[in-house]
Amino acid sequence: MNRIFQRFVVLVMLAITLATFVIYFTFSRLFGDPLEQIATRQAAGQIFLLEQYIDRAASDEWLARLNKVREVSGADMELLALPAALGALPERRRAELLRGAIVLDVAGKAFYRRVDLTGARYIDSDAEVIHVQRLPIDIGEALGMEAIRFAIVALFLLVPIGWWSRSHWRGLQALSRVADDFGRGDLAARPAPRQTSSIAPLAGRIGDMAERIATLLETRKNLLHAVSHELRTPIARLEFGLELLRAAADDPALEPRLLALEGDVDELKALVNELLSLNKLDHAEAPQGAPFDLAAMLRACADGCAAGLRDKTLEAHIGAADGLADGDQRLLARAVNNVLGNAAKYAAGGIVLTAARRDAGHWTVVVQDDGPGIPADMRGRVFEPFYRLGRDADHAAGGYGLGLAIAQRALQLHGGAIAIEDGMDGMDGADGATPRGARLVLTIPCRRT
Repeated sequence: MNRIFQRFVVLVMLAITLATFVIYFTFSRLFGDPLEQIATRQAAGQIFLLEQYIDRAASDEWLARLNKVREVSGADMELLALPAALGALPERRRAELLRGAIVLDVAGKAFYRRVDLTGARYIDSDAEVIHVQRLPIDIGEALGMEAIRFAIVALFLLVPIGWWSRSHWRGLQALSRVADDFGRGDLAARPAPRQTSSIAPLAGRIGDMAERIATLLETRKNLLHAVSHELRTPIARLEFGLELLRAAADDPALEPRLLALEGDVDELKALVNELLSLNKLDHAEAPQGAPFDLAAMLRACADGCAAGLRDKTLEAHIGAADGLADGDQRLLARAVNNVLGNAAKYAAGGIVLTAARRDAGHWTVVVQDDGPGIPADMRGRVFEPFYRLGRDADHAAGGYGLGLAIAQRALQLHGGAIAIEDGMDGMDGADGATPRGARLVLTIPCRRT
């Protein structure tokens, strides 16, 4: 049962229930209590005997006829003093009894009526009330009929609503699947509802939006691809020119400049490679690969990072539990290396890598450094391509702002994630303070057996 229909069921039932109470109270104010009217019809036989048989007797025969009816009737008839009868009735009904009207007691299955108003039946008859009990009143039957009427009305309302909501829900589910496919990178996914569907206008707008987004992404992809490849040609020329210049130059004073130029060319080559990598990841699907030992991969990444550190240290605490993972080992290793490299740039003195398998079927890898940390309001933006914090330390560290973006995309392709949390105290900085640093938490799914 779809959620739209479930909500309609609740709303319809509440609406019918509310309408039933409103109708009941409205009819009660305008025409009298409907339940009392039903009870009056059910007690019509006893009322008829009282009004058409007993009351038509002569004054000296009235009591005799009352006794005859007592003998043959299934109801109990007794005479009460007027004050006792008034005391048994609610205050709002006493005026009716004093006027000589029949006052029904639906709950007690009885009615009251004064013998007469003038005392003509017998001595002090105006001070007595005839109380008829055990009347054939069954309000439950009437309420059951109302319940059946309620159910039939609800059924005839909910059947067309269910039919409509079913088609509407299917259309929404189709839109949801299209959105999921589009979000996973299938830029050709488009909704295709029937033109008569109620969601056709919405689906059309979503299709137009998807078309514009796909066009923009394709344009961005082609631009990055073209720029990256076009940059390789002048970079190759620069490398060739530098080699010729180095071979032709005999002046040792030019050596530092040549080394600086070569460094600039290497940076351009690294930027182009990063751009191409990011462009491939943005349009890649979930990678398929052979199972590999995740713990061994993490140890290799930690050893490689530690080997490149000079005045900093790296501590690695990697669990020994089974950690087989499916996917592209090279891509995941690059993600971890990017995070470790980022920590190495900003750490003041030390980096700690902690990895362990969790019960939920994934490894949690934590990389903590003792550097300046990442402000809480900037933690979402550091994963954006080319975004760098506007601090002196960030400009001094170099880089292009692509490392974390590539790491995030690589983990997402494997069903993992990366997040930034508050750093942990306890890592002393170079100035003797206790900075919190940056704490990046990587979630890498294990292989499901």
